[in-house]
Amino acid sequence: MLLIRVRNKKRRSAHRDIAVLVSLMLCIAFGRYVKSAGLTGTDGVMDVMSESASKSESAMADENAMAKKIAITFDDGPNADYTETLLAGLKERGVKATFFLLGKEIVKYPEIVKNIHDDGHLIGTHSYDHVNLNNLSDKAAVEQVDMTNAAIHEITGEYPEYIRPPFGCWKCNLDYETKMIEVLWDVDPLDWKTSNSDVIAKRVTSSVEENSIILLHDASESSVNAAFKIIDELTEEGYVFVTVDEILFD
Repeated sequence: MLLIRVRNKKRRSAHRDIAVLVSLMLCIAFGRYVKSAGLTGTDGVMDVMSESASKSESAMADENAMAKKIAITFDDGPNADYTETLLAGLKERGVKATFFLLGKEIVKYPEIVKNIHDDGHLIGTHSYDHVNLNNLSDKAAVEQVDMTNAAIHEITGEYPEYIRPPFGCWKCNLDYETKMIEVLWDVDPLDWKTSNSDVIAKRVTSSVEENSIILLHDASESSVNAAFKIIDELTEEGYVFVTVDEILFD
């Protein structure tokens, strides 16, 4: 053991000598650059660093300005069979989505809801029982919203700010009761009508444009696979996937 320690000590000493030599060479090279650029002293070094940082920030700003934002959303979850698969694929691709959840499914699968929240996705309300709110009394409609919001808060510690009413049917007078922001969609491939993921994906990619909000469901294998196809193709086309709040307010 003593022999191993001595050898390691010698190696560390040699490594330090090399590191010092490399550092010295870098300092000399940097000093020559500063001198040739007409910069001297601390101010010169700071000017070089400031210029580099400024260029980096400018490049990032240009990149953000060129990005075409788009939002992908999922209704009717959480689903015991497919939502976790969807979450894994979204994480692999570095994509954030928006989930409009049903209260009756939330209470069945709270761990999935927690995973959605922990992964940084935006959670909204989709009513408790997937009913047409316009066909209910004001009291019953508010209960559908409030019960779902309470279920989400119990799991995530946050009350949702966004609601997607089932069938896109919102009771206008509920605006005075709920204070929530209604979110509809621009692109609906009717994924619940077909099991062909290629067809679903094509319907989206052929009609989508910047700032579109895509409507999908995480209740079938075909819809989840279509979501991955959509994300992969549109990412290659320069789209950046964001949550709906970034589409609505940025």
